[in-house]
Amino acid sequence: MDATAVILEPIITEKAVLAKETGEYVFRVNPKANKIDIRRAVEKLFKVKVAAVNTVNLQKGGKKAYVRLVSGKIEELEV
Repeated sequence: MDATAVILEPIITEKAVLAKETGEYVFRVNPKANKIDIRRAVEKLFKVKVAAVNTVNLQKGGKKAYVRLVSGKIEELEV
């Protein structure tokens, strides 16, 4: 699966912004993507090293991923 087809958009909520302080980012992802696909897509798109990926299936058929980085930040997503 292509990296741009895996990561649909970053989620910017109060909870997600607070999680950025600990190096964790939240994304809306393709419901068919697995954790390995998400890890590879984030590493390829943002040039960072991923420590862990947790996913949550949403009630309306969507899926979101909590991505924890080894170190550093995703500069493109800093507000």
